[in-house]
Amino acid sequence: MRILLSNDDGVNALGIKALYQELCKFASVTVVAPDRNCSGASNSLTLLNPLRTQTLDNGFISVNGTPTDCVHLALSQLMQPLPDLVVAGINHGANLGDDVLYSGTVAAATEGRHMGLPAIAVSLVGKAEKNYHTAAVITAQFIKRLQEHPLANDQIINLNVPDISLDEIQGIKVTRLGHRHKAETMKKMKDPWHRDIYWYGSLGNELDAGEGTDFYAVANQYASVTPLTVDMTAYQSISKMEQWLNDFSL
Repeated sequence: MRILLSNDDGVNALGIKALYQELCKFASVTVVAPDRNCSGASNSLTLLNPLRTQTLDNGFISVNGTPTDCVHLALSQLMQPLPDLVVAGINHGANLGDDVLYSGTVAAATEGRHMGLPAIAVSLVGKAEKNYHTAAVITAQFIKRLQEHPLANDQIINLNVPDISLDEIQGIKVTRLGHRHKAETMKKMKDPWHRDIYWYGSLGNELDAGEGTDFYAVANQYASVTPLTVDMTAYQSISKMEQWLNDFSL
């Protein structure tokens, strides 16, 4: 099995190294990742500057671009034959609920699916960065099961694993995305020259975090597996909108 591994925390991040070690036990793994931390990059592309690669001493390929750039470049130029699967992670921190819209990790997986390959985004829920091995082992086992039960062509998997030891994990739950309250407003501060600067505020608290959500699963020491669709069409609104636009004229 051939796997393309990327992330949004950068080519030197602890999470990608831990996942690489675990996946190499059963697959041929190529790492193509950003040369810096690109958290929050979402699906952005580098369009105004050329992309450059550098192969590091450990064989990982560093790219001066976004997570989406890395996956697109790897699949269109760097990998022959193409991989069987695209994996993004392990992200330092959760990608739960509404956060998936901003996540560079989820975006890397989404680009893999746009390029016609099954894809998984993996995140470690917690700030201590103590148990990447837990997330790596669960990801590896999930991939082995995925080979027997392929994804639909319009879906990716968003996997979130609590930052606890493997023997503390209660199992895996299939979930839906939860939702947060509105995030805090941006904070206005001063730089050393007394000029105005602005920082994003804290994430909003959990609004919809009941049983069945990804928030609920990880809070109760389960790994959360959420199938995501890349088709954002609101189908339930099409017929209603057709009705009130039926007599529209210019």
